[in-house]
Amino acid sequence: MEEKISCDGGHEFKLLLSCPSGLSPSQVSVVFDEAYDRIPHSDSSLEHSISEIWDARVQQSSSLYNGTKFRYGGYNFDVGNDPKQQPHVSLQLGLTDYRTFVGTNLSPIWERYLVPSEDDCIQCQHTSSPLGNGAVVETSDKKILVLQRSNKVGEFPGYFVFPGGHPEPQEVGIISHEGFQELNQCRTINNKVSQEMFDSIVREVVEEIGAPADSLSSPIFIGISRRVMNVRPTAFFFIKCNLQSDEIQQLYSSAQDGFESTQLYAVSMSDLENMASKMPGCHRGGFALYKLMVQAQSPGRG
Repeated sequence: MEEKISCDGGHEFKLLLSCPSGLSPSQVSVVFDEAYDRIPHSDSSLEHSISEIWDARVQQSSSLYNGTKFRYGGYNFDVGNDPKQQPHVSLQLGLTDYRTFVGTNLSPIWERYLVPSEDDCIQCQHTSSPLGNGAVVETSDKKILVLQRSNKVGEFPGYFVFPGGHPEPQEVGIISHEGFQELNQCRTINNKVSQEMFDSIVREVVEEIGAPADSLSSPIFIGISRRVMNVRPTAFFFIKCNLQSDEIQQLYSSAQDGFESTQLYAVSMSDLENMASKMPGCHRGGFALYKLMVQAQSPGRG
């Protein structure tokens, strides 16, 4: 299930999970539990550096906000023995925050937080690793939407990315793990978090692209990629938009989150192949997941 592709620096990625058939919301569930929270590192100087790095960043930019995020802690993939049974993935999520992400994954010494292990979750047990999301959006004239990041953003300024962001714990009323210990509460919150995985990517596309929600198909989950640099995981989805690319270009000019990007491109697969060299690793991984989906759907395959 894991595949590693080598490129330079921040372009390198690893496919943690690939679902080329595409999974609908009914095929994706979540186990939200503190067992998947970050484990503090035994080196107290490393732990202390988290607050030092955060405090320095806040002094540089007073607008920084320490919001809670879902932490990626692994998955279970069930293909099933019955050929008629649909595949199902269960995502294992804990809780983290932006401060810890800046102080571990984005730290200049981020590699010191890693544990030598072939098991991805053990390797990253001391990092914040919030689960990001990204969408490969296809227009009605079969173009893929790509944003060019603003030069003012902190990570990978000027790079090409798919629209995306993060699922938000606050959207489903989660501030901490308190109050979700009872079995019925666990089921309820797991269902809410699972729904947030799909709702959040639609929100991100609407905010960043400007396309109305009713122009978008229900997202399908195609897998998780991880940028090797900073071990940053991102869940990817495929969404169809019933508008043409020129209509979306007009909507983009008034997009709510337009300040994060400077330009929207509507491109063919071959154009996208050329642009991928200037994508962060996690988004290159998203493109790889999309290509696997396209290959799986092509006639006469196999």
